[in-house]
Amino acid sequence: WDPFADLKAFERRLTEVVSSYRPSTFRWRSKYLLPQRQAGAPWSVITVELLAVVLSAMSMCTAISAWYWLRDPRTTIVPLTESLFIHPIFTIATLALIVLFTLGIQKLVIAPQIITSRTRTVLGDFNMSCDDTGKLILKPRQSNNNST
Repeated sequence: WDPFADLKAFERRLTEVVSSYRPSTFRWRSKYLLPQRQAGAPWSVITVELLAVVLSAMSMCTAISAWYWLRDPRTTIVPLTESLFIHPIFTIATLALIVLFTLGIQKLVIAPQIITSRTRTVLGDFNMSCDDTGKLILKPRQSNNNST
């Protein structure tokens, strides 16, 4: 009889749930990731970080180019299609952002962090925590030195 069987089963299930929200490494892996991979770092963690950077960069490009697009006095005069042709960076960044959100990049980037942070909150009551992959971390018990 294993006293930690339930704990091990919970950890297996938690890692399974967290990894199911990560992008498949074959689909999102880039040849540029190979030099950046550190020893022992799982591909899914690296690709999620890369996706977060891509999402942030595309959001910034869209926001900055939208500012220039709206400040351009020709925008109110010319038709929308011509205005979009005049501002290709805004058009490309907006289309790329739409494609990324259509593919569900926000779920791939944010969902694992939400699951692990909520799990950490619950596990804190039991003197445990978990890492970003869902592996349990047992914390030492706090000693009560109230002896007089």
